[in-house]
Amino acid sequence: MSSLVLRWKALSTLTGWRAALAAGALGVLSALALPPLSVLPVLLLAVPGLLVLLGTAPNGKSAFWRGFCFGFGNHLVGLYWITEAILIEAARYWWFVPLAVPALAATLALFIAVPCALACRAPPGWRRVLALAGLWVLGDLARQFVGGGFPWNPWGSVWALPGVAGDVMLQPAAWVGVPGLTLATLLLAAAPSFGRRGWLALAAGLALWAGAGAARLALCVPGAAPGLSVVLVQGNIAQGQKWNRALVDRIFTHYLALSHAATAALHGPAVVVWPETASPYRLGQDASARAAIAAAAGAPVLAGSVDFTPQGRPLNALMAILGAGPPVAFYDKWHLVPFGEYQPDWFPLPIQVVPGGGFAAGTGPKTLHVPGLPPVGALICYEAIYPAQVVDEADRPAWMVNVTNDAWFGNSSGPRQHLVAARLRAVEEGLPLMRAANTGITAGFDAFGRELGRIGMRRSGTLVLSLPGALPPTPFSRFGLAIPLTLALLAGGIGVLYKRSKKST
Repeated sequence: MSSLVLRWKALSTLTGWRAALAAGALGVLSALALPPLSVLPVLLLAVPGLLVLLGTAPNGKSAFWRGFCFGFGNHLVGLYWITEAILIEAARYWWFVPLAVPALAATLALFIAVPCALACRAPPGWRRVLALAGLWVLGDLARQFVGGGFPWNPWGSVWALPGVAGDVMLQPAAWVGVPGLTLATLLLAAAPSFGRRGWLALAAGLALWAGAGAARLALCVPGAAPGLSVVLVQGNIAQGQKWNRALVDRIFTHYLALSHAATAALHGPAVVVWPETASPYRLGQDASARAAIAAAAGAPVLAGSVDFTPQGRPLNALMAILGAGPPVAFYDKWHLVPFGEYQPDWFPLPIQVVPGGGFAAGTGPKTLHVPGLPPVGALICYEAIYPAQVVDEADRPAWMVNVTNDAWFGNSSGPRQHLVAARLRAVEEGLPLMRAANTGITAGFDAFGRELGRIGMRRSGTLVLSLPGALPPTPFSRFGLAIPLTLALLAGGIGVLYKRSKKST
């Protein structure tokens, strides 16, 4: 402990670019706590170190730049995997490779820099810690909505540890959401700044957190399982082959064969789930393709496919296929990927992957009602990263299905972080979630976020799981982001406004 104190004191002597460089290094260090590495103890160095650098900043402008450097380092490491997607289109976008991740990291760093600058208005000590934690979460909530939103790698996700430890520590997300976990994570990570009392508070806080999670696992009882087998199909089609017209028949036949082999061995009700845009044929218009799917599966199929608006704009869709007739239900993705599925109007450079104006957006969360199946909430790709924006609570489903294609991101941390996001949504909503990926990673989770099985990266196959029962609506599913927003405002307000009230007396 004394060595940590000496290191923090050494940080207090840094000024100018040296302090900014130290902040960036601490941000890089903090990224090691994110999935899939989950080296949580680094936060006990990074957050107190950041507080020291903020405490010695001569003014708000300096605190802003130190916070910016911290956020830049954190996001630069946490989002390196985006380069993998650009390299797939390297012949066209080679020039964007050295720019994309730094530019995105710099943009997201602003949502940390502003809280750092404002937190310096709070008195040193626990008030500044409260201010930083509350304002940080407000920044996280803002980046869920600003510019289309990109709430990737919130610090609450660091508790998605493998196995029982993660199952226990994630349960409070059902009450406060992952933004609430981020608030608690920052408070606990700052505790060592207060010496022996801080370490005791850290131990007590972790014990309380773990006890609450264990109690929820022990006391909450899901509803009865619906007796449905879910067949998750992972085709493992390379991204460079996915839209190759010469391979259309082979890809389609591959999915049909996987589906038939899995359902032929089953007895009782089942549903087959194909991943995002798995069908190379337009299932909304192609009756023969729908008939082939129904014949091969012998069960309802939820299949990813491209559809089109009357104006000719493409839609990233999930369709329920029961036979050669029209899809009995469908869902259109509404959280679209900037630059991958559309180009924001404010961006001046021509890097849009999809021609013709890009994909059109759907209308929002939707529950699909398919004959023979429990009502299902549909999520496509990275829609799973948005807390409180994944389910139509007015028409609450019994389970969620997330179809995705992570082949864009190679064997990197990206698909693994994406999987963690899906797991977090299951806990927040108290609903089982079944995830079918073209590759990386197909898996299922129960309503507590406990993993039921998976198919690993770069493998072709099927995963058959029994659909578990749902839990009653969680507090977070009922009240959504209002809960962490209120907690963040209270923490930030107490930290920042205390100084003013003290001056007024």
